Parts: sequence; structure tokens; C-alpha cells
Amino acid sequence: MTLEITGASRRDVLKASVVGGGLVLSFSIAPKAGAAEGAGAQALNAYVRIAPDGIVTIMGKNPEIGQGIKTSLPMIIAEELDVAWENVRIEQADNDPKLYGRQFAGGSMATPLNWDDLRKVGAVARAMLVNAAATAWNCPSGDCKTDAGHVIHVSTGRKASYGSLAGQCAGVAAPDPKTIALKDPKTYKIIGKAKQQYDTAKIVSGQPLFGIDVRVPGMLYATYEKAPVFGAKVASANLDAARAVKGVKKAFVVDGGADLSGLLPGVAVVGDSWWAARKGRNALNTQWADHPTSKQSSADYDKRALELNAGPPMTSLRKDGDVDAALAGAAHKVEAAYSYPFISHAPLEPQNTTAQFKDGKLEIWSPTQNPEPGRQLCAKTLGIKPEDITVHMTRCGGGFGRRLSNDYMVEAAWIARETGAPVKLLWTREDDMHHDFYRPAGYHFYKGGVDAAGNLVAWQDHFVTFGEGDKVASSAGMGATEFPSRFVPNCRIDQSTISTGVPTGPLRAPGSNALAFVNQSFIDELAHAAGADPLAFRMRLLGDKPMVGEGPSSYNAGRMKGVLAAVEQMSGWKDRAKLPQGSGMGVAFHFSHLGYFAEVVQAAVSKEGAIKIEKVWVAADVGRQIINPAGAMNQVQGAALEGISHALYQKITIKNGAATPSNFAEYRLLKMADAPPVEVKFVMTDYSPTGLGEPALPPVIPALCNAIFAATGKRIRSLPIDTTQLKA
Repeated sequence: MTLEITGASRRDVLKASVVGGGLVLSFSIAPKAGAAEGAGAQALNAYVRIAPDGIVTIMGKNPEIGQGIKTSLPMIIAEELDVAWENVRIEQADNDPKLYGRQFAGGSMATPLNWDDLRKVGAVARAMLVNAAATAWNCPSGDCKTDAGHVIHVSTGRKASYGSLAGQCAGVAAPDPKTIALKDPKTYKIIGKAKQQYDTAKIVSGQPLFGIDVRVPGMLYATYEKAPVFGAKVASANLDAARAVKGVKKAFVVDGGADLSGLLPGVAVVGDSWWAARKGRNALNTQWADHPTSKQSSADYDKRALELNAGPPMTSLRKDGDVDAALAGAAHKVEAAYSYPFISHAPLEPQNTTAQFKDGKLEIWSPTQNPEPGRQLCAKTLGIKPEDITVHMTRCGGGFGRRLSNDYMVEAAWIARETGAPVKLLWTREDDMHHDFYRPAGYHFYKGGVDAAGNLVAWQDHFVTFGEGDKVASSAGMGATEFPSRFVPNCRIDQSTISTGVPTGPLRAPGSNALAFVNQSFIDELAHAAGADPLAFRMRLLGDKPMVGEGPSSYNAGRMKGVLAAVEQMSGWKDRAKLPQGSGMGVAFHFSHLGYFAEVVQAAVSKEGAIKIEKVWVAADVGRQIINPAGAMNQVQGAALEGISHALYQKITIKNGAATPSNFAEYRLLKMADAPPVEVKFVMTDYSPTGLGEPALPPVIPALCNAIFAATGKRIRSLPIDTTQLKA
């Protein structure tokens, strides 16, 4: 499977389309407040190309990592442009901040950041075509309408295709977007209709799309060996032995630096095939220098967390009321310690990048979620100007937050410059497992109390995480407004940190993927202590105020109660007592990435401790509009299944400063045969649409653990679930 890169640039194609009688439309629309980056506002841009035959090409501005954004963002433009979807073609844009503004895949932000502006892009294009037709027909533009790629004169029925009008628009200034009316959602023909992902046919037929598929003329292949202990330097390597392997072209040491997100020390081996490079790497016998973190281990982290909890916390994150007095007066008190491990992103496509350094300029083909920071990193590391670097975004074979970091990109860039030829760097699976930016582990030491009426009156959490002093490691923090704070009158959240040499970073629903497990599980313990229905207990906890807090940290309790009520009905929650012995239902909810999600899991546990997840129900509120129902369903179901995989199997253990295990034989993923059905309902509310890639994941983990408690009476307080503890 190969992808041949030709000499024609994207700009050459765009210019040619104008010369050929078509139209290229470029729009610069100022972003909303908050979408700015740095000192100035960052423009959002989009390109629409209309050919004489009426085919409309729309650029997909953001990286495609399986979340379907290459389809859904062009759907927004196509809807307002009023073109038939079957006449739309989509091309992946290159990284170009001047044209497109911020181009990234992360935080489930593509929809909220682009929903308004891309509708304007399509509407402005439609207005230009209407104006062109009105000029040709010598009539007011208000006498015309559009339909499926045509402009129609209403009174006479005269019709002109967009393709025939395109040439008349070239060079015409676009009207002010503020003056253009957007469509009434009731008239949508594309948005809200299920559309197949644009690249599906190519994926299932093995056509080249991914970074791993890229080939350029004269390309060599590279491997890059780094120390098992993160950031350790090369002490020695047998470069001559590597160079003696047939097919190996170069082998050299890279000094690198100390920044774990940049170019680290290692040994590069370049060959005429990847297998030759790999065999050369195997011959290196690399020895690594001592490193300060080489004695660290997960066992020591666990011990240190207990020591920190026994002493005063380092930092206070929140203090409301008098927790000690409330606990002393509570009718029921619960104490529990929870923990979760480091986990790896484990994308199926290992990290890779193809790079060519020529005449002082760098060209990159990379499956990155965050291309512009990658370009800046390469510029800084190689000492060249960012404008001398071109980044072509390929489709990513999974990302889950891993490809927000661009360490593999800068490695390829450095190796290509040193080699003097185009180079594809391809990591092994073991490289990917051993050199991740892991979801941070964490520890929570809880105390809670409910009064005689069943109200949650006291909540205390000593959160032990990773970092230095008050500064936490990447994605290892917790906000002061994390639920149930603000909903409990007496609430204290403290924090202490453990020093670590392990690189951490965002993983799908960062923070939330762990915090939902511990908080919603402990809430379930308190509901049980109160003798309350766990769902009704949560509904009561959410209170009577529809909105709590203001601004970005506000929490819409009304929306959360809406999804909780929906999942109660969907799952038949009130009939759960009819389940057979050994089966149970668990419930949980979580707000993250602007989405409100409530989920119920039904699970059965055998006497031997085997878990069978029978069904998952998800109620979701992401606003008033689902852009592509097919893609939305895929994202919600996939997130729920990934969360189940986290809960059942996944764990990275640190030993002697290094990560284990090394491959899927030991680091299990959920298999298709074990995947339960996931029923999804979207609760529509009158709010702007938000993203779906992440918020469905967090609630499924505590819902599963709470279902196991309902089935067995045994609490799950650490992950992954130890089934040996569930034996009858």
C-alpha cells in the first residue's frame, strides 16, 4: 500500500482550478473571543473550489484521527452553500495557520470552534454565486434562490449551475458575512442526516491514507532507539556493527536534550528498508548512562501516596463550610481510598513521520493531531525558520491525545537532515508503549458523610498526584470546581504531589477519564450508605438550581438531570431488581468537554469472577444539533467501549524508571467479541452544538464498577479491575 507524492503542491492545484474556469473561494472570518492565540486573534479560513462541472471541493481543515471531522466540518460548509452532497469532494488541507487558523484535533473542540464560522463560509459562497447569477440576469439577488448546486430565478424558473457561474465569481470580493442570513435548521438537507465517513471506502479497501503509507522518491527508512529510562543519554553504541548490516546506510548518535516532549538522546539507524534499519538497530548493543529517575517505580509511588496522605496536604484546592464538623455530625460516614494507573494511548498505527530536508527547507508528512506546534518544534530544534517548513497532515491511525505531542516528528526531521535524503521514521510497537505521554496515575483518599435525611453533607478528598510542589504534571490536575464541589455544603479538596520522571499527557477525556471513576464511585458508596437509590441520590444531589456557577466554570445541573432522567428510562432502571442473581446495574454521570453525559451499565459476574458486560445505555446532551448522526453514534459508542477497555485491562507499570509492558500481548485491548451493545440517545437542548470525541468515555468506567458492586456487593476502588477479587 503506497502513497506517491507528486511534485504538484496544493497551491498549484488551487491556481490551476481558477485557470481552468472554476472558482476558488477563500474566506477569512474573525474568530469568536476565546479562539485567539497569543497576542492577536487567529483567523478561521476555509477554501471552496467549484469546478465547471459543478463538483465542489471542500478542504478539511483539521487533522482526521478517526473522529470523522474530515466529513462533518465540510458538511457544515456544504449545507450553507446549498450543494448536493453527492457532488462534494473533500481534500485534507496542509498545515497553514494563515489560511485556516488553528488546526488541531483535541479537546472535542472542532465543532464548538467552527460551527458558526464554517456556516458563514458556506453562506458567503452561496451569496457570491447568487450575486453572479443576478448580475447575469439583470435582476435583484433577492429574486433568486438556491437548490442543490443551482441558482434559480424564482418567478421565471430560470436556472444556472454553480459550475457555470463559478468563473464569473473569480476575483470578486466576498460580502460581509454579517450581512448574510444563515439557513433555518428546519431546512437542513445535509446537517443532521447520517453520512458515511468520507474515507471509509478507501480504508476498507487498503488505499493509502495514513502516515505509515507515505512514500516519496528516493526515500530511506529509519528507526530510533531511546533509553528505557526517559531522557537518559547514550553511554555507548556499536555503530560499526549496525553499519555492517546489509542495507544499512547510516547509523549515528543523537545527543538530544532534556525536554521529554522534544528531541531526546538516542541512536538513529537508516536503511534502504525498514527491516534493514531494524536489524541494524538490533546490532547496536546500546548502553545507557545513569539517570536520576532510574530507581523510580510504581510500587514506590504507591508507598509515597500513603505517606503523603498520612501527613498534611501540600495544597488546598477548595474549602467550603466545616467538613470536620459535618463529618462528626453525619448519620452515616464512609472512608475509602481509590487509585488508577498510568495508561498508554496504544493507537494502532505506531508513531511515524516522513521528512525531507533540502536546500535549507523541511517538508514533512505526518499523522499529527497538532501540526503547528510540531512545525515550531522542528524549527527551534533544527535552527531554521518556521516558514521554511511545510507540514502535510496525513490521516492518523488513532490518536486519543498521543499525537498532540510531536516528538516523533522532530526525530524524523533531525534524522532526515543528518542523512541528506528523504526518510520515513517508523516506531516499533515497543517504542510506542515505552515512550508515550501516559495518562497520569493518581490516588484519592476520601471521607464523606450523609445526614439522617439522606443528604450528602460532607465531602473530603486528599488527591495525591504527580508533579513538583504546587505544579502538577501534564493532565495530572483537578480543578476546584470538579463535581460534586459546589453541590455539597461542606467540601474540602486538598492536593499533594509525587515527583516523577514519567512523561504524562492528555488521553481521551484527559482528567475526566480518571476523576469520573473515583468521584462517581464514591458517590455510589455514599448512596448505598444512605440506603438510597443510586440514581435518585444523584438526582437529589444535583439540586433544584438549573445553573451553578458562572462563566466557563458554570455547571448546568438542569441539563445533567435531563440526561440522567433519559438514561433512567432507556435502561429500565426501576426494574433492575428483576435481574437474576449475579447481575446488576450501575449508573454514573459526568460533565466534560462541554457535554453532559449519563450512562448505565448492566453487567453479570460469575462465581469465578468473570465479568460479562451485557449492555450500556448512554444519554447525551451536546446541544441543539447533531451534525452527522452516523459519526456521532460512532464516537459515543467507541468512547464507551474504550472506557470499558481502560477499566478491564489497561495498566502501565513503572519499574527501574522504565515503562512496562511492551506490546498488546500483555497490554490488552477490548476485543470485538467482548464488546457489549451500546444504546445511545441524544437529548436535544437549545444550546450551541459541542464535541463528541471524548465526553462519553468518563461515565462508563464508574457505571461499570457500580454495576459490579450491585451484582456482587464488592467495591472496585482501583483499576484495572482485578477479577480474582470478585470470586464468590
